[in-house]
Amino acid sequence: MMYLIIAVLCSVAVSVLLKVLRQQNVDIRQTIVAGYPIAFILTWVLLKPDISSIGNLGGAWGIILALGILLPAVFVILGRAIAAVGMVASDAAQRLSLIIPIIAAFILFGEVLTGTRVFGLVLGFLALAALVYRPQQAVIVNDTVIDNDCSTNKGSTNTTNINTVNNTVLNKHALRTPLWLFAVWAGYGIIDILFKQVAKQGAAFPLTLFVSFGLAGFLLLIYLLITRVRWQGKALMAGLLLGTLNMGNIYAYIRAHQLLSDSPSIVFTGMNVGVIAVATLIGVGIFKEQLNRVNMLGLLLAVGCVVVLFLA
Repeated sequence: MMYLIIAVLCSVAVSVLLKVLRQQNVDIRQTIVAGYPIAFILTWVLLKPDISSIGNLGGAWGIILALGILLPAVFVILGRAIAAVGMVASDAAQRLSLIIPIIAAFILFGEVLTGTRVFGLVLGFLALAALVYRPQQAVIVNDTVIDNDCSTNKGSTNTTNINTVNNTVLNKHALRTPLWLFAVWAGYGIIDILFKQVAKQGAAFPLTLFVSFGLAGFLLLIYLLITRVRWQGKALMAGLLLGTLNMGNIYAYIRAHQLLSDSPSIVFTGMNVGVIAVATLIGVGIFKEQLNRVNMLGLLLAVGCVVVLFLA
């Protein structure tokens, strides 16, 4: 049970770190690229991948390349989502990504979609919709309070131009907010599918993780060098912590499954529900994130989705 608790805490700690870095205007891309050497080394030390079998990966290389691109990309997207909607909704969306492999199994791999799974999927989509919901908020510009419906509560000068400008800002924000959250959901779901496909092709998980981490760090580094990024010492130092937390989450989750092999339900449900619960406590209690009633309903639906999909 200790490993399960560590996995939950490490997962939430990653979101906390990304949120703090965003608040301090740190380039998260640099933090991510600095974290991969740490994760790479820890994978070698803790999981002991069999390098001699790297020539047997065969067709898995295409999937590993996709992982090399997606792994750093979803970290960047997660940071954006946390800045847009907070860590509570972002972590819940990450946990709800488990419904994507289930959909893929039905559409791509011919598995039977039972009534219970359909119910779980419906709960999942309802949870996502509730999590991204944000009520209309007024914007104040030059002492003019403007709502989404272009009404003004104070001021009468240049209201037409002000309305146009602010509705443009509101529309862009309203569009980006759910998009970042859905990108987190989709990104983690696709990564889950890729890892499952690599496992089916016989590639050992430690070796796949080892190669994917190395490739992800290398590709992101090349990208940053090409774009001539201005390096930040704070961002690079934070990467040491990010890499440790990321690998700590993965290793503890694997060990929890190994030690509780007779009770996979405890690991599966405990991890997903645990992350949602802890992220909610920290997001609301420490970072003062605002949750409306619809968002709170979304969290309950997310927990219900996790439980129902496991029982299915």
